Amino acid sequence: MTLPIIGITIGDPGGIGPEVTIKALISLARTREVEFAIFGSSIVLQREIQNLDAADAFPSDKIKLYEIPYPGRTFSTGVPSKENGNASFTYFEEAVNHARRGTIHALVTAPISKQSWQLAGITNLPGHTEYLSRIYPHSIMFFWSNKLKVALFSHHLSLRKAVDKIKKKPLENFFQILYENMIRLCPGISSYVVSGLNPHAGEDGLMGEEEIHTIIPAIKTLQEQGMPITGPFPPDVIFRQALGIKNTIVIALYHDQGLIPFKLLAFESGVNMTLGLPFIRTSPDHGTAFDIAGNGTADPKSMIEAIKLAIEFTPHKNT
Repeated sequence: MTLPIIGITIGDPGGIGPEVTIKALISLARTREVEFAIFGSSIVLQREIQNLDAADAFPSDKIKLYEIPYPGRTFSTGVPSKENGNASFTYFEEAVNHARRGTIHALVTAPISKQSWQLAGITNLPGHTEYLSRIYPHSIMFFWSNKLKVALFSHHLSLRKAVDKIKKKPLENFFQILYENMIRLCPGISSYVVSGLNPHAGEDGLMGEEEIHTIIPAIKTLQEQGMPITGPFPPDVIFRQALGIKNTIVIALYHDQGLIPFKLLAFESGVNMTLGLPFIRTSPDHGTAFDIAGNGTADPKSMIEAIKLAIEFTPHKNT
């Protein structure tokens, strides 16, 4: 039996990604059931290790570095930049290529800056999930914590576009893909609850008819196929009702509907997952935090949890 390899991208060099990556790997240095590989630039890592005074603690001898040269002589911290955007995009793209080839078995991505990607000319990809969606059209943005688990039907869309996307067939496809993925990854999940779109889940059409004409028919289709799915429930109570119930997933219909309660409850420990891929991909549920980058105070807890979850869901490879 060979050990699975967890690939890690260090994110935007100007944000807290390098810092939380280093801190997380120091924390997990004694983990023996996996191997780690970093995709990044040694110049970025070494400066952060020096900044943290962590040269003795960082387990560099146990981690393979896929060196990706930084596209410049120096890099800026605390602000988005073209060079940082190019660097973080290249780290991620290279790591995805390795995951697709099977040379790594899971991928953990530290935060990138959407603005840095824009400055680098990467204008048509808001983030990691959108990049992966182009390769794997059925990918799903999912958020995991011990307190609450949330799947997003749509994510980085304007509210108007998100509402326009709510159609019966796309909902049915989403429910089915989510169910198939969770049966494979976590068969203990036994309840899927759908949040309504409108206040009071439409209240029988008094506050909106999407529930009657679209959401309920889609739910019934999957119920007939054996999926333990119920709803729609009023958005202002369903997240509270699901709180602390480990075998339940709340399906939110747009980005902020799901992420406001999730980040309120699990900002430090929550994990962002992408489902629907042939490999595991996780990331911390926070951003680059430019305002504290470089001062050594970033909390690595979410990055640690992202790596742990990638390990948990990645099977050992038989020789």
